[in-house]
Amino acid sequence: MVATVLTVAYLGLEARPVEVQCQIAAGMPAFIMVGLPDKAVAESRERVRAAIAALGLSLPPKRITINLSPADLPKEGSHYDLPVALALLTAMGLIDAEQLAQFLVVGELGLDGRVAPSPGVLLAALHASSQSLGLICPAQQGGEAAWAGQIDVVPAPDLLTLLNHLKGQGLLPQPSPGLVDEPLAGPDMKMVKGQETAKRAMEIAAAGGHNLLMVGPPGSGKSLLASCLPGILPELSPSEALEVSMIASVAGTLEGGRLSKKRPYRSPHHSASMPALVGGGLRVRPGEVSLAHLGVLFLDELPEFQRNVLDSLRQPLETGVVTVARANSHVTFSARVQLVAAMNPCRCGHLGDPALACSRAPRCAADYQARISGPLLDRIDLHVEVEAVSAADLVLPPPSEGNTEIGARVAAARNVQNQRLNGTPMRTNAELDGDLLDQTATPDEPGQRLLAQATEAMRLSARSYTRILRVARTIADLAGSESVGRIHIAEALSYRRQPPRN
Repeated sequence: MVATVLTVAYLGLEARPVEVQCQIAAGMPAFIMVGLPDKAVAESRERVRAAIAALGLSLPPKRITINLSPADLPKEGSHYDLPVALALLTAMGLIDAEQLAQFLVVGELGLDGRVAPSPGVLLAALHASSQSLGLICPAQQGGEAAWAGQIDVVPAPDLLTLLNHLKGQGLLPQPSPGLVDEPLAGPDMKMVKGQETAKRAMEIAAAGGHNLLMVGPPGSGKSLLASCLPGILPELSPSEALEVSMIASVAGTLEGGRLSKKRPYRSPHHSASMPALVGGGLRVRPGEVSLAHLGVLFLDELPEFQRNVLDSLRQPLETGVVTVARANSHVTFSARVQLVAAMNPCRCGHLGDPALACSRAPRCAADYQARISGPLLDRIDLHVEVEAVSAADLVLPPPSEGNTEIGARVAAARNVQNQRLNGTPMRTNAELDGDLLDQTATPDEPGQRLLAQATEAMRLSARSYTRILRVARTIADLAGSESVGRIHIAEALSYRRQPPRN
């Protein structure tokens, strides 16, 4: 007899079906696992053996073979423990095979039989729902699985309680979807004194989902401005929250099955490696750019990142996805992020200040800024110089406008974009392209003349030309204008100036 239990293998944001097949045959006592398991899966033999022993049972003194089918699909992670244990108990005649066939199973086992959380339960639940199956998962992640909709979820705290449930001797309750986290209050724009130009650029960036680069001396407020950005962005829609939570589930950062309406904000240190930023590693996991999907990726001290790491962002910033290629598989993660970067104008940070600048100025500025490639800068829509805050600014009372007032204007502009982009895969003006860009962002005749002159004088690339139109469309939306005019083009061009390099 071969007992079969259904589970999944995770490949990026895709859950692929896997059969755990168990056969107990005559022969020398052995416990063999085949089907391309990694180290964590191979070690499940000892966890399963100990968990079954905790029930007061012992494995039969026969040849036990576990096959993970299909055999050519790599199997990674500890979530195979529970399906392996259930397949083995079914082969021993302790569980009804027909009843178990209606469920997909994931979960890690402890040596005492407890079922521990494992990454990816939300993906497994969505896959089970699409196949009209129920899901057996760790009790702590029952609320996470319940977000998949109309699905029979069995939240198992331990192996003994699960067996009693399957035998009808103590049914486990159906879990409710985890409570949605309320967005926590963060820094407010009222904390920023002065910097009106930077605040305006931040509002435009938030309204259209545009990338932003701030250049200024130390202590001018660049990091504070970036941390205020999530507070003026609109909350995630239910479908977007589920999309973000799928990535968090794969990464194992979705706590208690609770979804959040707040947009992600990730701020990796400049020592981050390429796999940490874009994803990958020995066991492929989403990187910071994917964990910030539909939110903000803040890179402080931009030139201090390794150049090849920064250049790896060029593709996701353009396409909104990251494809990690390996010899045995290709994994794709969503990565539609809003990049916000900050940097000093030079290594000492005081370029232009005769009293504080180093003796190598302005040569040091050219060397420092050359660490960032031109193609990456070309993908940043707004370039803003953040001046040092003066003593006169610091003694001023707090600004009258904060996150509430600015966020209301951003939300109104986003609503206009939602109506315009309804029925398309695009979400914001930063994604406008093709015919839709021509139809909605083509400026009037004076605006076209100004843009043509600027393109020639500033030697703008085709990408820069397109991004100026997108920014101008956002500026027009904030102004409540149906068409893009010369004044909108002029303001968009003013943010296209790049920091001086000599």
